[in-house]
Amino acid sequence: MRIRKKPWAAKYIQDHADYIVTNPQNWTGRWQERFTKTQSLDVEIGAGKGQFIIQMAKQHPEINYIGVELQESVIATALRRFMTDPLPNLQFVLTDGADLDEFFHPNEIEKIFLNFSDPWPKKRHAKRRLTSPRFLKTYQTVLAHDGQIEFKTDNRGLFEYSLVTMNNFPMHFDEVSLDLHESPENETNIETEYEEKFSPNGPIYKLVVHFNS
Repeated sequence: MRIRKKPWAAKYIQDHADYIVTNPQNWTGRWQERFTKTQSLDVEIGAGKGQFIIQMAKQHPEINYIGVELQESVIATALRRFMTDPLPNLQFVLTDGADLDEFFHPNEIEKIFLNFSDPWPKKRHAKRRLTSPRFLKTYQTVLAHDGQIEFKTDNRGLFEYSLVTMNNFPMHFDEVSLDLHESPENETNIETEYEEKFSPNGPIYKLVVHFNS
């Protein structure tokens, strides 16, 4: 999907540098300095317009959160939403989530959220999927030894692909949901903007996994 460029985005990001990072390599090993407290660190790859990560930070002040997003106009929208009620335990990063191991140290992250990632449905694009083996290897590096990946999608093909790649890696499945919104886990589920819009069209699939030691 083509993202409409927002002419105000770049300056807005520049004017709110206390809450957003555009040069993540400069913060390697120093992420806790961005927060008021040193706490467990969770990361969402593909934060979109910020609804999920902002609500997580509100509900869990004991955890520090980072929302990673590649699209400048999208993350600027998330930042503007966030600035209506800034939180001390949330930061945004404008960068490609494929490069996590370039700006996070090994074992630094407790949980990674993958919410409604691009399914890249064509077979020749499989390596671009955020649950492909090369991405899983990166997550294994930056996650704590007992860290988890939480994955949600409405795309059955991506869900089935992810089941296979995670099982073959191998990983341990802590939760598998074929219809999240009809399960008990939905009581604590925080929806993304995409999830709100498209969940009436079909089931939401969810996986929570961790790497075998």
